[in-house]
Amino acid sequence: MPQPPKRPRSPSAQLPTTPAKGQLHPRNRHQGRYDFPKLIQGSPELARFVITNPYGKESIDFADPEAVKVFNRALLRQFYGIRHWDIPAGYLCPPIPGRADYLHGLADLLAAGNNGQIPRGKGIQALDIGVGANCIYPLIGHSEYGWHFTGADIDATALGSARAIVQSNRLDSAIELRRQTEPKHIFKGLIAPGEHFDLTLCNPPFHSSLEEATRGSQRKWKNLGKLDPRRKLPVLNFGGQGAELWCEGGEAGFLQRLVDESQQFREQVLWFSSLVSKGGNLPGMEARLRRSGAVDMQIVEMAQGQKQSRFVAWTFLDAAQRDAWRQSHWT
Repeated sequence: MPQPPKRPRSPSAQLPTTPAKGQLHPRNRHQGRYDFPKLIQGSPELARFVITNPYGKESIDFADPEAVKVFNRALLRQFYGIRHWDIPAGYLCPPIPGRADYLHGLADLLAAGNNGQIPRGKGIQALDIGVGANCIYPLIGHSEYGWHFTGADIDATALGSARAIVQSNRLDSAIELRRQTEPKHIFKGLIAPGEHFDLTLCNPPFHSSLEEATRGSQRKWKNLGKLDPRRKLPVLNFGGQGAELWCEGGEAGFLQRLVDESQQFREQVLWFSSLVSKGGNLPGMEARLRRSGAVDMQIVEMAQGQKQSRFVAWTFLDAAQRDAWRQSHWT
């Protein structure tokens, strides 16, 4: 009978670098305030979106989708060398610092099983479930660590956008894109027989309906003091289409399906992982992982100021099997 997964231990006990409470990962390039003059120098179009916030600091209006998109484009250019980046109107425009933190945490996870050394280069294979129109994880992950990414999505328009980004930046050899043609499945139909991935990552939809997503955005605007009836605000915070933001059962339902399907590919993936935006979904996920036969599970907390998040990673391979994987795939 498979052993129950180990209870999550403190990340500081096993990962090479750990952020202080409320701070980004130490390797995250987005520490402190941004140098807007330098950003504008590299991306002149950003200048017309820069404002002075109530604290007298330069910023942008995060209630303006176009401003957020242009800001992301400037960040990707300055910090990651991405020369061309755009997304269709209404698609998710993600906060880059938090996305980078997830990748740095995954790099630490791999390093913990590799004598503290982060494995780099195209020999590391990562599968991004729900790559989206923005292709953020593959762009940052390849830039930072040289990993090879496979990005998957059910949305043809999103994949078309991601493909345009990949091709315009000449990253075809580093980033592969695949269509998931079976919307009810996650890994099935994507991972081929005999194919192996060192990592899977995912930013699951966290609402159960469009109405719930809209209410969530309204709460965010209110908390930011931006819910002004005289002003037309975007319906959804940072945009987002269908499967990017909601699915049947919301985040909890998606995580259940993710865990259940991961069992079928237990020998083809070293570490499965997913963001979990709602802390209340962790107990149910832990219980499901115990029942699934996962032998190790890690919960890695992340934070940017007051915003709290985390990702969960799990494996069905024991320590000896993980060492054999490393010897077989990384050397």
